[in-house]
Amino acid sequence: MTIVPGVRATERDGDVALPDRARQTAGMADETIEALADEWLRVILQSEPLDASLMGYREYDAHVSDLTRQHEVQTTERFHELRARAETLQLTDANKEITRAVLLALDDAASDSLVVEALDYTVTAFPVSPASILIAYLRMLVLTSPEECEAYLIRLQEIPRYLQQATERLASGRSRGLVPVQRLVRAHMDQINEWVVVEPHPLAIDGVGFDPGDEWRERRDRIIATDVLPAFRRYANVLDTEALPESRPDERPGLSHLPDGRERYAALVRLHTTTNRTPEELHEQGMELLTAIHSEFRLLGEQLFGTSDVSEIFEHLQEDPDLRWNSAEEIISAAEDTVRRAEAAAPTWFGRVPKAVCALETIPAAESEGSAPAYYMPPSLDGTRPGTYYSNVNRPTERTRFDVESIAFHEAVPGHHFQISLAQENGDLPELRRLPMFTAYVEGWGLYAERLADEMGLYSSVEQRMGMLSADAWRAARLVVDTGIHHHGWSREEAVSFMRSNTPVAPLDVESEVDRYIAYPGQALSYMTGRLEISRLRSAAQSALGDRFDVREFHDVVLVNGALPLSLLDRVVTAWVTQQFAD
Repeated sequence: MTIVPGVRATERDGDVALPDRARQTAGMADETIEALADEWLRVILQSEPLDASLMGYREYDAHVSDLTRQHEVQTTERFHELRARAETLQLTDANKEITRAVLLALDDAASDSLVVEALDYTVTAFPVSPASILIAYLRMLVLTSPEECEAYLIRLQEIPRYLQQATERLASGRSRGLVPVQRLVRAHMDQINEWVVVEPHPLAIDGVGFDPGDEWRERRDRIIATDVLPAFRRYANVLDTEALPESRPDERPGLSHLPDGRERYAALVRLHTTTNRTPEELHEQGMELLTAIHSEFRLLGEQLFGTSDVSEIFEHLQEDPDLRWNSAEEIISAAEDTVRRAEAAAPTWFGRVPKAVCALETIPAAESEGSAPAYYMPPSLDGTRPGTYYSNVNRPTERTRFDVESIAFHEAVPGHHFQISLAQENGDLPELRRLPMFTAYVEGWGLYAERLADEMGLYSSVEQRMGMLSADAWRAARLVVDTGIHHHGWSREEAVSFMRSNTPVAPLDVESEVDRYIAYPGQALSYMTGRLEISRLRSAAQSALGDRFDVREFHDVVLVNGALPLSLLDRVVTAWVTQQFAD
């Protein structure tokens, strides 16, 4: 999983600093698609000022999002207006056409997001609901100047308003039968109650590279103690007294149990896959993929365990103590070795490699319970925070070791770190296109990278190749389970049982993964949908080009344009193939 910017809605009044290109083109008589892209980016950054800060746009440092429905509607209308202007432009350059197509796809996504109304019923410790977003991301801010330190204090003072708006959205949802999931509400309450008593508190961040002074620290600590933590406690109390009593049980966790739930889920499927695939199609495809992947398990199972029985293979992988870690230090060391080996091998398979080296850190203990096994946080555009691969070392003796390499290849190299860093380093793209906006492309590449690493000879053993198959089974099962929960109405236990029967994912991770699918409907579909499309495009290019096909050029074409909706990626690759014949 990679943490990518959200497009939740708000546009602040008043003057806002534009990205450089927009400063140059705003007000010009002849509007350009680049200027529109920068204007679009401005609206996104205003919508999510915390994301903006983490990406390196520091002019938004003093704010957190406006969560009101009114601002969602206003921002979507703003996107529609920008779309109309983009559609009137006469463009002759292929790269400009790509930029316009990206804007149109982002407008479609904003429309689907408006239909979903996720803020009215989403409560989870996973960082996709308001309080959990703050808990996960505020600690990542880097304060490098007195101005940034002062803005941080203003941002902290906005948190009570932000959490009050989140409370009001949940109340609005309850009035219309849109209620959260009981298990996730309890977990989020536990997360908040544990987080507010941590000392030193994670929000007590300090200046980096300079000393902001004791007086500033005293003000910071006072705001945290008198404004921020009481607001979190009030929010947790509302969850306990108002949200929890009306929440959905484990038997009804999916969107299909909410008013217009299937329509909301269909919008999320479009948003996260950037396709028109239906939940039924994705469900059936997942079942077919699992059948094929189980056949691969049988072949490796004979080599590793002397059995071709899939259930016995899974039992070995899940229960063999030799396939568990002994310590957190072992996990960290293995992740470091895997990433560095991949970086060394990459030039043979990529014409372009990132200038930036991938950093590695562990997920903080306060966030590790229920978190993914690992995730990638993109670098900030201003260079103050590197792209970082975070490993979960919580309860290491319960975590499987056979999948450490496949996860690192997905999240770091040649996965998300390559994909996102290469886009950010491409100065020929509008700034908007350097950001990981389309989940199916982003996560599809990450999953593609796991199989690519096998071609690159990077897996160190049959055991680690078994991890690759485990990851494939995991993502194929997501097609079945996500659609099962949210379209077909599965219970949580049905989802957990299916995952346990069809994948060798550790029981600890199965539980947290299913809760993640419940909390974040549709996102889990993006991985396999994107991987299959990238693989299909590569196969088609190889078939068309024959000896002319160069895998390094193919990878560069896929990555050089930044994140794209899958239908647009098809057009880009097809145009590249055509150009090879012209050359």
